[in-house]
Amino acid sequence: MKAFTIDRYGKKSALRLADVPTPELRDDEILVQVHAAGVNLVDAKVRNGEFKLIVPYRLPLILGHDVAGEVVKVGRRVRQFKPGDAVYARPDDLRIGTFAEFVPVKEASLALKPKGLTMEEAASIPLVALTAWQALVEKAKLKKGQKVFIQAGSGGVGTFAIQLAKHLGATVATTTSSGNVALVKSLGADVVIDYKTQDFEDVLRDYDVVLNSQDNKTLVKSLSVLKPGGKLISISGPPDPAFGKEIKAPGFVRLVMRLLSAGVRRKAKRLGVDFSFLFMKANGSQLREITRLLDAGVIRPVVDRVFPFAETNAALAYVEAGRAKGKVVVKVK
Repeated sequence: MKAFTIDRYGKKSALRLADVPTPELRDDEILVQVHAAGVNLVDAKVRNGEFKLIVPYRLPLILGHDVAGEVVKVGRRVRQFKPGDAVYARPDDLRIGTFAEFVPVKEASLALKPKGLTMEEAASIPLVALTAWQALVEKAKLKKGQKVFIQAGSGGVGTFAIQLAKHLGATVATTTSSGNVALVKSLGADVVIDYKTQDFEDVLRDYDVVLNSQDNKTLVKSLSVLKPGGKLISISGPPDPAFGKEIKAPGFVRLVMRLLSAGVRRKAKRLGVDFSFLFMKANGSQLREITRLLDAGVIRPVVDRVFPFAETNAALAYVEAGRAKGKVVVKVK
């Protein structure tokens, strides 16, 4: 099969289009013919080697964390899916590889594709939707009447998280540029801050939850907008000791995580708020909950551009430039 691979870690290094063997199927996996694959900033971060300590990938590696496609074969223990099913997923960490013609996905991580979405729209959903769900529903337990600050509202996670938070009954604040104000308001944002002309910490007060996706400077400033007892959930780091314990990281890796997050944890404790790091996980049952919201029209996908498979490198460069409104997708079939 054709696939885009990396042979070594390195910033700005191009993915290589290669002929590789079709992956072997394990008993609990489904082989999916890829129709479309979402492109995420995490793909660039993996290529750059930023997750070497967290996820021990073997090189050469096929990138790609989102898939929509068709089931072509099932493992002998699989019961919920059959050949011909239209499906979508965020594959598990050590089984990523959706920038390819075929990808194996664990049965527990797969869901039937939302009926009303195209393959390209469906491929834009899993990673950002599961990130938003695990942050706002699982970790934050966001409730009706609470206030949540979602950074970078016009990005992939932001466009989904705003809609999910509104569905949960929260008041939503977000940051974006002036050109994207109409977009984030159409998704449900109540308070929109132009990050080029306003400082969010001067505008926001007494928030229950912050979903941080930006740099460390923004992370530290975000602590001050929370009320006592509020929660800051960061998807951009730094990893904390609880995460190190959760993934059973080696002792020296846990020490690194403890040191990297020490400053923000100290400040959070001083302010009486909670800081935690989220590294989202594949989860088919959560994806089925998300499918119900999509099928009901409660949440809609936001797709900026669809690139042909041959232009996967251009798609990744476009995502890295940070100008995409919503998600970027490559059409494989």
